[in-house]
Amino acid sequence: MNLTKASLSLLTALLLGCGHDRLSPYAEQSSLSRDTAKAQELNQKAADLIQTDPEKAEHLLHEALTHDLHFGPAHNNLGVIFLAKGNLYEASSEFEWARKLMPGHPDPRINLAIALERGGQIEDAIATYEAVLETRPDLDAAMIGLASTQLRHRQTDDRTAQLLGKIARDGKDPAIRQWALDQQARLTKRMD
Repeated sequence: MNLTKASLSLLTALLLGCGHDRLSPYAEQSSLSRDTAKAQELNQKAADLIQTDPEKAEHLLHEALTHDLHFGPAHNNLGVIFLAKGNLYEASSEFEWARKLMPGHPDPRINLAIALERGGQIEDAIATYEAVLETRPDLDAAMIGLASTQLRHRQTDDRTAQLLGKIARDGKDPAIRQWALDQQARLTKRMD
């Protein structure tokens, strides 16, 4: 096939320009073109739908990211949807985005730890929970996540017993406090 210079230019333009009018959430976005308010609005709508209509929520989150690629909560919520679907790679990727964009917020890290554990990366999951607890030592979700991961994978240590004691004493949910007491008793029995 002999392509003329004009047809080669047209083909190149078509290949490079495919979808050019639609901004991918992962394309570079200038700070001037961001619409954070719109991203926040769409993220909130998606958050309200995650449990009841995850497909619609996913669509809204992708749309939110076209308005502001750097809106961390949308990445975190998209990761939650991927995690629920069992798409661990995609979930972890979104949680990493959210972690970088929301440096002080524990949710992306806790969600990442859950994804890592489900993916069989137990040591990384434990390390991620521990990193959260370094900055937020009293965060129930991180304490429960770390203790339960250690228990499930038989990687308990002195800290596990301390976490269970703290959860049993200070936990906000009575059912979780009882769980911690039960686990603490089993752990003590195993150590004896």
